[in-house]
Amino acid sequence: MQDDVKNVSILDFQENLLNWYQQTKRELPWRKNQDPYRVWVSEIMLQQTKVDTVIPYFNQFMEWFPTPEALAYANEEKVMKAWEGLGYYSRVRNLQTAVKEVVEEYGGEVPSEKKDFSSLKGVGPYTAGAVLSIAYEKPEPAVDGNVMRVFSRILNITDDIGKAKTRKRFEAFLPEFLEGVRPSEFNQAVMELGALVCTPKSPGCLLCPVQEHCEARKQGIQEELPVKEKKKAPTAKDMAAVVLKNKEGKLLIHQRGEKGLLAKLWEFPNVEVPAKQSGPDVLSEFFTKEYGMNVKIGQPIQKVQHVFSHLIWNITVFDAWISENAEPNNDSKWILLEEADEYAFPVSHQKILETQKEREAAD
Repeated sequence: MQDDVKNVSILDFQENLLNWYQQTKRELPWRKNQDPYRVWVSEIMLQQTKVDTVIPYFNQFMEWFPTPEALAYANEEKVMKAWEGLGYYSRVRNLQTAVKEVVEEYGGEVPSEKKDFSSLKGVGPYTAGAVLSIAYEKPEPAVDGNVMRVFSRILNITDDIGKAKTRKRFEAFLPEFLEGVRPSEFNQAVMELGALVCTPKSPGCLLCPVQEHCEARKQGIQEELPVKEKKKAPTAKDMAAVVLKNKEGKLLIHQRGEKGLLAKLWEFPNVEVPAKQSGPDVLSEFFTKEYGMNVKIGQPIQKVQHVFSHLIWNITVFDAWISENAEPNNDSKWILLEEADEYAFPVSHQKILETQKEREAAD
């Protein structure tokens, strides 16, 4: 037995946790069966996203792409549209790439062996553990922040959970907890416990089915765990964006590059505004330099703030017009407002789009 778990009765812990899970588990669409493709999609969606947010996205995604084959050969723009608003868009691009490999190399069957599944694009240790345990009953730990929070408290582990060596410590002892039980049930029970009871703040210890096993509660330090170094405060940037119309009433939209933040999503043309410069001046210069267009910048019509983990965009949105016929560059196009729903926009630019729809409806 690992030193980490020597003071815990694993059998009693399993029994207490699994009895609670059977009685209280939520009815979630990806729990209806153990189809590995459905489990995989749900796990990718659930990374950095709350369950209630994911449910409608998951249901629509399964409607549009019900099988690996459907996703593998789907139009990328439609796949991005299905993900629009979930964020972390590289997740879905990697998922489509990986699913295409499953279709072409494994006959559409999601690999059940860890080596094969882990070799797929975007599949890290957590995703591999979650999918293999939930779909195939493999005794693999699924170590994410939820699980580390629960066991940091149960075992009074004070190592920083943001460090790779701490994750490996959890991965080393958790297989003992998977012995003699259905891995799918156990791993989901721990996730459920972390989501509903053993929460980051104000954990519901009085409702906890495994409270008698919790070393942190015995010492009254449950709210001090887990230990995680605080991230740096995000950097704020002032941005200016334009809703540019040509004489036909079409709007100019731009597709972001292949890599980096919000890769390949569509947006309204925008630029960072340096300190002590005005948005209209910077935008006029931007259009002259990047598009060869003489654009008339109007009044500000909207302010949008969007917060990333490391960055805050403070966007001032302007009306703009161009009188001559102007061809956009290769990564931009003119569209009618009603065509915009065919394209995937980041949340900040969805807000700009919604305002335009409201303005047009009011005219």
